[in-house]
Formats: sequence, C-alpha cells, structure tokens
Amino acid sequence: MPKKSLRPSAADADAAPGGAAAVDRALSLLAAFRPGDTALSLATLAQRSRLYKSTVLRLLASLEHAGLVQRTESGGYTIGPEVARLNAIYSASFSVDAALLPVLRDLVAATQESAAFHVGRGEQRLCLLRVDSEQPLRDHVRAGDILPLARGAGGRVLLAFGGAKGLPYVQIRRDAVAVLHGDRVAGLTGIAAPVWGPGAALAGAITLTLPDQRMQPHFEAAVRAAAARATVRLGGAGPPPEPAAD
Repeated sequence: MPKKSLRPSAADADAAPGGAAAVDRALSLLAAFRPGDTALSLATLAQRSRLYKSTVLRLLASLEHAGLVQRTESGGYTIGPEVARLNAIYSASFSVDAALLPVLRDLVAATQESAAFHVGRGEQRLCLLRVDSEQPLRDHVRAGDILPLARGAGGRVLLAFGGAKGLPYVQIRRDAVAVLHGDRVAGLTGIAAPVWGPGAALAGAITLTLPDQRMQPHFEAAVRAAAARATVRLGGAGPPPEPAAD
C-alpha cells in the first residue's frame, strides 16, 4: 500500500465539496500549467500538484485519452486540443455585452458614478458599453462615441498595456490602474483598469468617470475589482509579464 504523503496535494487542499477526489486531482494537473509554459515534465507536474509520480501518470493517461493533454516527442506534456475546442464553445456562448454589463451596473451601484468599457480603434478608442450615473452632474459620453486614445484614463490604460513608452505608462503598468484628473475634460476625474481576454490579450479598459469633487478614496479599489471580475467573465488569462523598463 502506498504511503500517505505528509503534505496534502493541491487538489486535497482545495477539494470540491461533495466532489470526486480523482476528478479534483486530474483537474489539478491542468491547473499546473501556467502562462508561458510549453511542455511540462512528469517531475514538474508531480511537484506542482504535490501528487506521487505514479498517480500523475495514471491521471495523465485519462486526460490524454480525452484530449485534454498531449504528450510531446521529448516526453513532456502540453495542454491538448480539446481545451481549445471547449474554449471556443465557451467564448461563443455569450456576448461581451452580457458578460460585462452586469459588472458595469454593479460598479455604478457601488459608486453612484458612471462606468464604461473602452476598446482601442487605431489611434482612437471606442466607448463600447456605458452605464450612466443617475446624478445630473456627470460626463455625458455615450456607447458608440469615439474618444481620443491619448487623453483620459481609459485611453492611457489602453496605450500603457499596448506597450507605450514613457514614465507615465510605466507607472500605469506597475499600478495596473490609472487615476487622472482633468486629462480629457477639465474638472473630470477618470479611473481605469485593464481587462484581459483569453491568451493574456488586452480586451479593453473599464473606466469610472466623475466630477473631481466627488472622488472617493475607495473608488480606485472598486475599479480594480470590477476589471478583475470582467477579466474572469471573459475567460481572461492576464496580465502577461510586465514589459521591460522603458
């Protein structure tokens, strides 16, 4: 009988309530793959999952049979084609509107300010989605409006994570948020954070806009949290490693 490990495996430490242990352990092998990984050896998979190599081999046989992993010529393991097929089905199962509008509505409810989702369009940016504050004094941008890319928090975030050089963009990448006062319109504060899609691709930026005098200390954290939630809802895998210093 194999001896029991003194340290619980990654799956045992976070087991699904009422679930099947074997399934949890198999899924922990898929979770062992990280951004930037190509092929992982048996030893690496065992180390990251904290499972015995013999257990890992049996689980890999099932995962390989299902197309969820595949073995390379060198003997390592990579994510299999079935994962790509499932991701395509997942991506097609919802629209960006359905995924992100609830996030924007919750952000507006939490701050009582206007929230939007912006995407890059060449040298400009498009306000793709917008949920307005009920307060009469607010920014009057509408969904479908084209705005400058080099002005405003949303544009600055898109530029920063698109690789723009210069200290302001280095700082935005470091902070993963931009808080700007009067950058696009005098008297207006903008707060924006990046939203990531599958493959660590930049999907856009969530922004909160409000008159300077209504700025509250917790708004920055609220925008960060909204962007993180939006990333999850889009199946995002970012952010990628920070670019080299400018």
